[in-house]
Amino acid sequence: MAGPFRRFKTPEQLNEWAAGTAVSHHGIELIEQGEDYLRGRMPVDARTRQPFGLLHGGCSVVLAETLASIGANLCLDDPALQAAGIAVNANHVRAVTGGWVTGTARPVHVGKATQVWEIRIVDERDKLVCISRLTLAIRSA
Repeated sequence: MAGPFRRFKTPEQLNEWAAGTAVSHHGIELIEQGEDYLRGRMPVDARTRQPFGLLHGGCSVVLAETLASIGANLCLDDPALQAAGIAVNANHVRAVTGGWVTGTARPVHVGKATQVWEIRIVDERDKLVCISRLTLAIRSA
């Protein structure tokens, strides 16, 4: 397979693996893995809204970090290694009050010691909601 992914999991396998974690608690569903991206979606509902009725920025970060962390680990050759987030940045550019948001994570840098991923989150009209960057350290599992 071309692209950075060394391992391939179906969206169904990824969702099963994430069951019972913060991922499933927020209603996040992994929906697509391409050669150089991982895509997932999250509902904007009672689990992910802040008290003012808007998508909680922290939940956008949960979606972003979920996609990039899983993607980063799928890039590793050695199962004894693990990618773990060490820095996250997010810019929230549009409010969302309902429906679904979809995130797409793509690697910017895949190195032996670190990885950097960019995550774009859009609403149902494909309008940018949040753009995020996650830096991960590669360490022993």
